[in-house]
Amino acid sequence: MLDKIALIILIIGGLNWGAIGLFNFDCVAWIFGGALSIGSRIVYILVAVAALWCIRLLFSDDEEKTIRTK
Repeated sequence: MLDKIALIILIIGGLNWGAIGLFNFDCVAWIFGGALSIGSRIVYILVAVAALWCIRLLFSDDEEKTIRTK
């Protein structure tokens, strides 16, 4: 379950970075009233934590994933 939550957060972060790169528009900063607002900083931190969490998925075996889901 945590893997899926982390993946969703990373997708949101990736879409935000895509908007920044393509349109120079930071969706998170727009929603929370600026890049330095507490809401924006919390979202940025959550994306970073989700990325750190997902690093371990790169090194896990497919067999391990199958065992956990059964």
